[in-house]
Amino acid sequence: MRMSRIIGHRGLAGEAPENTLAGIRLAAEKGMKWVEVDVTLLGDGTSVLFHDRRLNRTTNKNGRLQSLTVSGLESVDAGSWFSEEFSDEKIPLLKEALQLINQLGLGVNLELKTNGCSESGLVEAVVNSIAEVEFPKDRLLVSSFNYRALVRFSDRSDIPVGCLFERLPLNWRKKALRVNAVSIHFNSKRTSKRQISRVKSAGYELYCYTVNSLMVARQLIEDGVDGVFSDYPLSDD
Repeated sequence: MRMSRIIGHRGLAGEAPENTLAGIRLAAEKGMKWVEVDVTLLGDGTSVLFHDRRLNRTTNKNGRLQSLTVSGLESVDAGSWFSEEFSDEKIPLLKEALQLINQLGLGVNLELKTNGCSESGLVEAVVNSIAEVEFPKDRLLVSSFNYRALVRFSDRSDIPVGCLFERLPLNWRKKALRVNAVSIHFNSKRTSKRQISRVKSAGYELYCYTVNSLMVARQLIEDGVDGVFSDYPLSDD
C-alpha cells in the first residue's frame, strides 16, 4: 500500500488550522504517517498550501488569494480563525511544507488546486519545489480534481499520480490510464461496494475522503478501501 490507512486531511484539519505547518507538525505528533495538503499559486506564481480561491474563510484577510504575492504573506494570519493558540500561523510556501514533511519522515499527498491560476504554471512550480527539496518519490503522491492539470503533471513528471473524483465517472479507467495513475480517490458518501470492487479488481489502490468516524473508516476498509482521509487521527485508543 502506497499511503497509510488514515491520512491526515489538510494536515490535521480537525485539530489545527488546515494547510499549515502547525497542522503538519500536529499530525506527526499524533502518530500520522501520511498527510494530504492543497497546493495552489499566489498572484506572482509562488506555490503555497491553500485550499480556497478566496482568503476569507481561513485567514484574517478578504479577497482573492491571487491578489497576494509572496511579499505580502507576512501580514496574513492563517491560524487565529481556528483558535488563538494558532495566532499568526502563516500560509506556508510549498517548499517550506515539503522540507518540514521530509524532516518529520511523513509521506504526503499533494492535491493540485488550480483555483483559476495557470495549470501549466502550477505544475511547473510544484515539480520545481519537489526537485529543490529532493523529496523522496516513495513518500509522495500527486492528485487533483482538475484532470487537465493532472495530465500536464503526468506528462511532466514520473511522480506517482492519483485520480481524484467527487463520484466515480463512467470513463474513470480511461482517465486513470492516461495519467498512469496508481490510485483512485473519491467521496466516501458516494461510493458503493460495487464501485470499490471495480476499482480494486482493475489493480488500483483506493482512498476515500473525508471520513471522521472510526466506525465508517473500519467499514470502508473492510469493504476493500485501502485508506481514508480524515480530519482526525482515528484510532481505537
